Amino acid sequence: MDITLLKTFLEVAATGSFVSASERLYVTQSAVSLRIQRLEDSLGKPMFTRSKAGAELTSAGREFERYALSIIRVWEEARQQVAIPEGFTRSLTIGAQYSLWPRLGFRWIDRLEIAAPDLNIRAEIGMPDRLTRFLIEGIMHVGLLYMPQIRPGLSAEEVMDEELVMVASYPDADIENLLDYVFVDWGPEFVGAHALALPALTNPGLTFSLGAMVAEYIVNRKASAYLPARYVKKYLDSGQLHLVADAPRFPYPVWAVWRDDLDPEIAEIAKSTLAQVADGAEADSQAVLEQLRAISEDKTIVVLGENE
Repeated sequence: MDITLLKTFLEVAATGSFVSASERLYVTQSAVSLRIQRLEDSLGKPMFTRSKAGAELTSAGREFERYALSIIRVWEEARQQVAIPEGFTRSLTIGAQYSLWPRLGFRWIDRLEIAAPDLNIRAEIGMPDRLTRFLIEGIMHVGLLYMPQIRPGLSAEEVMDEELVMVASYPDADIENLLDYVFVDWGPEFVGAHALALPALTNPGLTFSLGAMVAEYIVNRKASAYLPARYVKKYLDSGQLHLVADAPRFPYPVWAVWRDDLDPEIAEIAKSTLAQVADGAEADSQAVLEQLRAISEDKTIVVLGENE
């Protein structure tokens, strides 16, 4: 069985669309159609009912889906086991969104290497859709995401509350008159809360969907933006960035999505080390919030969009 055909089948099944599947797989729609046709020819039955609304699994397709997932999982397990370098006996693949690698994912790897020296670790990066697909296919064992997509065979656990705070590259920035503000798109909940609380800043003319990477942009320019407190702490400590007094904070949960079939011993080590790192990250966030509270009116920090 061609693994590429199975992965294409699962992507169409997950999205309900040949077009969406082609976008996620970075191939043309005709390539997706051809792969599904080849799979259907091999199985002797149609896997999808096609319509203008999309593609819906047939009864045969629903029956085949669980087998496809099993085949993909076994293939990935075999591929990863064969690829384990000499001197290592076990493997773990971790994925995370870009913003969750610095001062969280990287520190997690540090802890894992100490706790399990025989563990071969592989790291992946991507947007939620890509990471979720890797989890479903067994390419990854666990992923760190802001907005998890739960599918059969996956479980999500909240790791910590990220705190997004407004920072500027210069001291004494005025929340009422930020002419140099850049908007960072942290997802629909943030966008909605931001529009309620700070309508004048909702469309400043410059928008990034780059997460914490925006820190590298504003630190070298006269600019301000919402960024994760744990991430910007080093810039605050060095004086490269400054908190904006009276700016609301935005709590943004971080989740770990685990494959249910991960080896229990590896899962226990991974979860305990992640908890240790998360405690440190939350301590950094709280230290930043204390600084913000100290410079804010009435020593209080409101939540973005709350009671607006």
